[in-house]
Amino acid sequence: MKENLRQLRERGGEGGGKGVRMAGSGSERVAVELCKGINGLDKVVLRGPRGSSAEVYLYGGHVTSWRNDQREELLFVSTKGSNGSLEQHGFARNKFWSIDTDPPPFPTTSKSFIDLILKPSEEDMQKWPHSYEFRLRVALGNGGDLMLTSRVRNTNADGKPFSFAFAYHTYFSVSDISEVRVEGLETLDYLDNLENKERFTEQGDALTFESEVDKVYLGAPTKIAILDHEKKRTFVLRKDGLPDAVVWNPWDKKAKTMTDFGDDEYMHMLCVEAAAAEKPITLKPGEEWKGRLELSAVPSSYCSGQLDPQKVLQSS
Repeated sequence: MKENLRQLRERGGEGGGKGVRMAGSGSERVAVELCKGINGLDKVVLRGPRGSSAEVYLYGGHVTSWRNDQREELLFVSTKGSNGSLEQHGFARNKFWSIDTDPPPFPTTSKSFIDLILKPSEEDMQKWPHSYEFRLRVALGNGGDLMLTSRVRNTNADGKPFSFAFAYHTYFSVSDISEVRVEGLETLDYLDNLENKERFTEQGDALTFESEVDKVYLGAPTKIAILDHEKKRTFVLRKDGLPDAVVWNPWDKKAKTMTDFGDDEYMHMLCVEAAAAEKPITLKPGEEWKGRLELSAVPSSYCSGQLDPQKVLQSS
């Protein structure tokens, strides 16, 4: 979900034209709209009934914006993005997706959603010799929740299975990283990417941040909470089919060495990803994997002691 704006500018070329309304009519609020974004790249705007919204680019299937009912941006978007490598982030984020006109049945109460699909090209098959269908539904709930559902199906005709890792790269906008805590990952084992993926056990009641962090938490719970004291806001992640969680912030020294990251941007972002990282997902021909992530942003009074984070995690 992290989008890099430079990458979109480089890929887009010139473009323009009016948006195409795909839902709603007349004076009604348009729930789904296909229009042009940066340099004419196609994007889909999802709108909730009370003011929330989300933007999804067909390039990469990137969610580039998620706003609450007050129109506040909830996602962090770097202004200095550049192309990612296959080894680190895979190739799906650098491909043009298509709108799926015949998605599988999927119950929903929301009118604001879009179904995307990605299939390999001949060039893709040379890099990764497997046939697949990758479907992504991005939905905006009536209450402003952002819901992502991914389905990957093995369509190999040669009978070969394939394996892959998966992560939703969710980069949250926070007021001050030093005023943020993460609840739900305490006491878990994790792989520390700053220590050659050595395995440790998390200590303490919650995660707080004073330096660079790059950890993969194993067997993470289905709910994780990010508490932003200064904004009095809590992000709640609910995940399914994704057993792990990645937590990342580059801090000051690393940020200054990164060409796709502003020197001070680390102060206002935190990456917490729902992932299948430790053990790859393996699919035989005809098999399908499904993963789901739901993001909520709720007001909180945690800094005044009125919010028990465990109640947030345990609530339905």
